[in-house]
Amino acid sequence: MTTLSLGASAAGVPVDLLVGMANRHGLIAGATGTGKTVTLQTLAEGFSRAGVPVFLADVKGDLSGLAQAAQPGERILARVAELGITDYAPRANPVVFWDLYGKAGHPVRATVSDLGPLLLASLLELNDTQTGVLYAAFKVADDQGLLLLDLKDLRSLLAWVADNSATLRGQYGNLSGASVAAIQRQLLVLEADGAALFFGEPALDLADLTRTDFSGQGVISVLDATALMPRPRLYATFLLWLLAELFERLPEVGDLDRPRLVFFFDEAHLLFDTAPKALLEKIEQVVRLIRSKGVGIYFVSQNPQDIPDPVLGQLGNRVQHALRAFTPRDRAAVRAAAQNFRANPGLDVESTLTELAIGEALVSVLDARGMPTPVERTLIRPPQSRLGPLTPAERTEHMARSPLAGRYDTPVDRESAHELLAARTSAAVVAPAAAPEPRSETAAPRRGREPDTLLETTAKSALRAIGSQLGRQLVRGVLGSLLGGRR
Repeated sequence: MTTLSLGASAAGVPVDLLVGMANRHGLIAGATGTGKTVTLQTLAEGFSRAGVPVFLADVKGDLSGLAQAAQPGERILARVAELGITDYAPRANPVVFWDLYGKAGHPVRATVSDLGPLLLASLLELNDTQTGVLYAAFKVADDQGLLLLDLKDLRSLLAWVADNSATLRGQYGNLSGASVAAIQRQLLVLEADGAALFFGEPALDLADLTRTDFSGQGVISVLDATALMPRPRLYATFLLWLLAELFERLPEVGDLDRPRLVFFFDEAHLLFDTAPKALLEKIEQVVRLIRSKGVGIYFVSQNPQDIPDPVLGQLGNRVQHALRAFTPRDRAAVRAAAQNFRANPGLDVESTLTELAIGEALVSVLDARGMPTPVERTLIRPPQSRLGPLTPAERTEHMARSPLAGRYDTPVDRESAHELLAARTSAAVVAPAAAPEPRSETAAPRRGREPDTLLETTAKSALRAIGSQLGRQLVRGVLGSLLGGRR
């Protein structure tokens, strides 16, 4: 089985991760400044060379160095010599840059329908009543054949729902105008944060995240998340949407000799700190089930306690950097972290956790039988790519050579809910102004079905679309299969 070198134990024994076990998920934890980012970089380039595509978020802006060969200094060369590495050679990796705002990478977009009401409600911080109204609005869009692509589609839908609440109440329940107005206000806040750029088309094609280059190396997709850190809900929502889309769209493959994709979720506490209970349950389901799709998820956070126990229990490969123990709460966290490893009789895990130097970690991985190995104190192998960010000029040059150049750069605004509802409003305004048809008092009464109005014709056309591939995409994508919805 292919292995990925993590480093070597204090006794000089190599510590390797079995690539075939990488879809059992993992954890990289440790206090700030202990070496988590370097470990992430080492793992990412190791997976790439094993032919595994990687997706990761660059929250500090220094992982763009994966695209350039290292220029090793004395410290790196000393670590290479200490580990006895004979095949170390600076080299770049195949990297594609992404950015929700389209500035530091290719734009990343999803439609409002793809995001779905559950994630959108969490992003907008809606209460239960407002969430119920949002669900009802999505159901109205589904039943009426209205595509929800961008935020103007959602705003138009909500306005139409509010104007027609009396008619819709019988089928969809009470659609409070106050709740609709509250949702609209939250959408304004979202737009003020620049999030409107995320919603629309062309939407991200997941196949572009599971690519290999001409030499068979996995492409590393780096999301520039520096501008997302002040917007933690948007950051967490985007990454969870991406996980859910992977879960829904990828076929079952069972256990492969290598994952189809490895997904690094940095600053993982931002996901779990902001998610409501219903969403946490779905996250747990995604983590448990996505392994069968050939996807490995690696959470990166300061402390294992940032991860809920039902999720933490599913993370088989663990790299734990140093923890600080300055307060009673810190010491309790160290004790809890020490209990996450399979014991090693020759190692006092709890005391070692506070003694680890920068670039050292306690490591336990899964063996070929899927069993955790005894924890080892490990010197982490340095990456062969640059430690530190690209310059703006280097990033611009790299973007110009990207295989995806031009594919996502220009937004597309096709006919959707906003345009269709505007047409309905216009028809409703024009119809009463039309002169009535002259009619004799003695004329025979008209029988049978009345001809369709423009409103009815538009609605029928949209409803017929539901049977098509386009129509099947109307209903929420995110977590749809887990929630019992349909594509």
